[in-house]
Amino acid sequence: MLNPPRERSVRAALDAGRTFSFEFFPPRDDASETQLWNTIRQLEKLHPAFVSVTYGAGGTTREGTLRITDRIAAETTMLPLAHLTAVNHSVDELRSLLGKFIAGGVHNILAVRGDPPGDPEGEWIKHPEGLEYAAELVRLVRATGDFSVGVAAFPYKHPRSIDIDSDARYFVEKANAGADYAITQLFFDAEDYLRLRDRIVALGCDVPIIPGVLPVLSMGTIERAPKLSGAPFPAALGTQFDAIRTDPAAVRALGIERATQLCDTLLNEGAPGIHFITMNRSKATEEIYANLRSLNLAS
Repeated sequence: MLNPPRERSVRAALDAGRTFSFEFFPPRDDASETQLWNTIRQLEKLHPAFVSVTYGAGGTTREGTLRITDRIAAETTMLPLAHLTAVNHSVDELRSLLGKFIAGGVHNILAVRGDPPGDPEGEWIKHPEGLEYAAELVRLVRATGDFSVGVAAFPYKHPRSIDIDSDARYFVEKANAGADYAITQLFFDAEDYLRLRDRIVALGCDVPIIPGVLPVLSMGTIERAPKLSGAPFPAALGTQFDAIRTDPAAVRALGIERATQLCDTLLNEGAPGIHFITMNRSKATEEIYANLRSLNLAS
């Protein structure tokens, strides 16, 4: 018999102490399905506090998210967290999806408004029978079942927010709607996270904010960073990578080193944990985790 997760909810895991967790995305074919489950089995050995499964723009991977989180709940020792977006869904459809998560034993939801399908920077159009804001989605999830609810946080600010102050106020609205915790969009400079945390605390909000970390394993990560994070890649760090751009092994090694340093700084500054964005691969995450263990920051 499988051992149950140590905690039933993400918030309970956070309340129990520092967390390490992993993010996956639903596979699109048989080969990527095999890759994903090989990764899940490898990372399960590290006993993460929870693992999350993303939800494509406009619900494009909806069935995959349901299937993978259900299987994680049924066949592994890990606690699954399902991402859910409001894009292209009516309220009735969202309630139906939440019922399916409950039926599969999934009681942790990351509620995000989501990006328009096809073009993340395109015009946001509310479903005529849907929701406009992430805070509304948080309230709906709370009202539908016994869920622990998380939300997204943006160290640089959400691309659609006018400024960082309004972005912080929107975050507090999500917390007041019932969010238990937050996971950040990826970032590469610890100061961005620390400034975000300070802004939120200054508004009287104490919701735990888990940093989301993606190591640079190739120059392609840097080139995609502005679209992935909504923020420019740090110039000084970019210069370090640019100096070795023709040596893929050196780029990867530097990426592991800098990601380890980032996690080290965040944890020593009191971050409640680290959420590793794995890209459905295990090796880099295992290496960074081993580095943190050597620093007595992981167990």
